[in-house]
Amino acid sequence: MRTDVREDEAASQDSRIYDCPKSCNVGSGSGVVDVVSVQELAARLKTGEPGLQLVDVREAAELEIVAIPGAIHLPLSQFQQWQGEIQAILDPSQETWALCHHGVRSAQFCYWLQQQGYAQVKNIAGGIDAYVVHVEPAWPRY
Repeated sequence: MRTDVREDEAASQDSRIYDCPKSCNVGSGSGVVDVVSVQELAARLKTGEPGLQLVDVREAAELEIVAIPGAIHLPLSQFQQWQGEIQAILDPSQETWALCHHGVRSAQFCYWLQQQGYAQVKNIAGGIDAYVVHVEPAWPRY
C-alpha cells in the first residue's frame, strides 16, 4: 500500500488506506510504521487502559470539526515549534498512536518519532475519517 501520497490525494484512496496491513511503508526508503485499525483504537479507548499517548497531527481548524477527546494536539504545520520539546511532550517509554485526516500525515509523524527513539509507535489507518465512518457515525465528517 502506498502511503506517500499528499493528504488531498488520500480522499480518493479511502478504501486502500482503511485496508492498510499491520505495517506500511511510509515512503521510499523511509522504513516501516506499524498500523492499527480504528476499531482497535476504539477498543483501547473504551477500556481506559493507561499508558496510551494518542496524538492528533491535524490542524486546529480540523479539530474544531471533529476530534477524539483527550488526544494530544501536535499539528505538523507547527513542527518547528514543538519538535525540540518532544521528549517533554511524549514519553518514549509509552505507546504512542497517531492520527490525522486519512493517515498520511500521521504516518510521517510516526516515522519521525521512530527516528527519535520511540519504539512503540503506531499509525491509525484511515485517520479520523475512518474513525467517524466505522466507530462514531454520528460525528461530523469532512
